[in-house]
Amino acid sequence: MTVTRRPSLIALAGLVANLAVGCGPADTADSPLDAALGTISLDDYTNHIRALSSDEFEGRGPSSPGEAKTIAYLEDAFEGMGLFPGNGDSFFQEVPLVSITAEPDAVLEVSGRNGTVELSYRDDYMAWTKRVRDEVEIEDSELVFVGFGIVAPEYDWNDYKGLDVAGKTVVILVNDPGFATQDTALFNGNAMTYYGRWTYKYEEAARHGAAGALVVHETEPAAYPWGTVRSSWSGEQFDLVADDDNMSRVAVEGWLTIESARDLFERAGLDYDALKAEAITRDFEPVSMGLAASLKLENTVRRSTSNNVLALLPGTDRADEYFVYMAHWDHLGRDESLSGDQIYNGALDNATGTAALLELAEAFASLGERPSRSVLFLAVTAEEQGLLGSAYYATNPVYPPEQTVAALNMDGMNVIGPMRDITIIGYGNSELDDYLADVAQAEGRTMRPDPEAEAGYYYRSDHFNFAKAGIPALYPDEGVDHVEHGEEWSQARRDEYRAERYHKPSDEFNAEWDLTGAIDDIRLYFQVGHRIANESAYPNWREGTEFKATRDAMMEGR
Repeated sequence: MTVTRRPSLIALAGLVANLAVGCGPADTADSPLDAALGTISLDDYTNHIRALSSDEFEGRGPSSPGEAKTIAYLEDAFEGMGLFPGNGDSFFQEVPLVSITAEPDAVLEVSGRNGTVELSYRDDYMAWTKRVRDEVEIEDSELVFVGFGIVAPEYDWNDYKGLDVAGKTVVILVNDPGFATQDTALFNGNAMTYYGRWTYKYEEAARHGAAGALVVHETEPAAYPWGTVRSSWSGEQFDLVADDDNMSRVAVEGWLTIESARDLFERAGLDYDALKAEAITRDFEPVSMGLAASLKLENTVRRSTSNNVLALLPGTDRADEYFVYMAHWDHLGRDESLSGDQIYNGALDNATGTAALLELAEAFASLGERPSRSVLFLAVTAEEQGLLGSAYYATNPVYPPEQTVAALNMDGMNVIGPMRDITIIGYGNSELDDYLADVAQAEGRTMRPDPEAEAGYYYRSDHFNFAKAGIPALYPDEGVDHVEHGEEWSQARRDEYRAERYHKPSDEFNAEWDLTGAIDDIRLYFQVGHRIANESAYPNWREGTEFKATRDAMMEGR
């Protein structure tokens, strides 16, 4: 497919909107806000998604030919709108990466009193290393079941108590005890905490000196099927470049299928379900499985540079304060080991969010009078590899965090049509909820918390790195109450996407999508940002959230 670049058309649309705002007759027909909202175009939005998710962009893998095409497309679009480079005289912020690709023929051997079993890469287990080494190995590493692998003093919880795991490989349950019990008094009940995320579990295993860490995959608590694990963690795996070449990480991180895990527990003479039931209590103690694991990963290591893309609309009298719209431009690229379709087009995830970022930028660029505060449009890289682009920006900010008023993140937009409601992931965390509630109510829509809080989506997209840095970050999502079909139908569509297309080559643009609901949402997001960019207040986190103390300390010096 040939990609048609549209900067001249975008610039023309902005010029026309500016003229409409500045001329007398238009002033009586439409307010400047209405005129800007009118530039959020279904046709342009569709064309952006279609282009960014086309085969020509090769799945938008970081540090690939697909990246070069993607960031050039974004730069052309932003520049054509009349926006300014967001990083000095450049639209780019370089992000140093290292990628590690494990040979896919590695066999995980597990031995015990009942002999040795060999587990196959992709089918029975997935494993990788974050250590920047051509080869890593665990040999006869004792397997220890550590329940959920959580150390959380505030919950009086320690799954590693009395255990020395140096040189050992820990086997860990996914999610957290709150989800497992549905007890609202335990952790956050059904809503996953950060302790339930696989990223935390590997980090905690490393803090205890483990050689390896294997998470048992179960679809419901993980919130995605094994196919997602296969596609997400095979092939080239990226990370930020650390001073110690990530030698502080465990040598081997990975997943086991539930079938493989059950077999291993049975070989060990252990009852998986009984131990899982014990692991939901504070009295749980780690269990040595009487098994030893051996695995050698031979790696291809490549250091590279990827890019965040930044475009700025400078403000007027409060130009040194910034509101940020963000979306990740990357996806999983191309996997040449696959037969048939090898391109992970990432149409919904996240060409839809990147296209929304462009539509918002065009709307702000069309304003006849710039807002009081500056507005930054930030397209980050390597989200799919662990939120790396946003993590790099958060630790190397172009604009001071204490002058960054708030952020709004878009990761996967509505492709199934208009909704009566809109969802906030992490509902109740910050005062930003009130801004979205106001504009949604004016449009006759209700606001609701995440109906799938157990999936931990608040910890799975780029706003989380802003939140950890203390910056209030709003993460809205499509609603679930479809105007025509209702909630059950909408949830079925979400479930079908997650099972059939999420992180798979089948996540492709579909001409049958109904993107009018996405346009509704983009217009809401514009109004939220426009209001914040024209006021002097600093929205804050609500009392009791884990990010408020960082923000309060940051703002004391202002």
